Amino acid sequence: MRRPNQAPPVKDGPRINEDIRVPRVLLIDQLGEKQGVMPTSSALEAAQEAGLDLVEIVPNADPPVCKILDFGKFKFQEQKKKNEARKRQKVVEIKEIKLRPNIDIHDYEVKSRSMHRFFGEGDKVKVTLRFRGRELAHPELGMKLLQQVKADFDPVAKVEYEPRMEGRQMIMILAPK
Repeated sequence: MRRPNQAPPVKDGPRINEDIRVPRVLLIDQLGEKQGVMPTSSALEAAQEAGLDLVEIVPNADPPVCKILDFGKFKFQEQKKKNEARKRQKVVEIKEIKLRPNIDIHDYEVKSRSMHRFFGEGDKVKVTLRFRGRELAHPELGMKLLQQVKADFDPVAKVEYEPRMEGRQMIMILAPK
């Protein structure tokens, strides 16, 4: 039993059949042909004769656009579209590459191959340069190394977060172009 000041429950999705409470609608039949503006009652009768539902497709139009179709099938198709869209989404991850200021050439090449693979997969890369002990006295060496990384990856990546010191480490974030 509903109290008089309580609103009716709100349904999600389009209104169908008797839930459509506007006086006139623009009707589209099951074949996709426009039948024109008509009273809602006659549109509802046409849907019942076809053995299908009257579904409000565009509720904000003047008059609202209603279509004659199988509502169960319509809901199934909508759900399928949502699932497909979710499948095609790419979640961008941030991969981290850790370097040291006095990294050897071969070690740098190994790290750079990993970074190329990450950019190929469409992920961002966070380059972390960690300083230990007396290395902190020469942050310009770290900046020089990060500038080299920036130059090496200029064709495939853009700098999203410029190199800057954060405590004992220098950080830079690169994103694929």
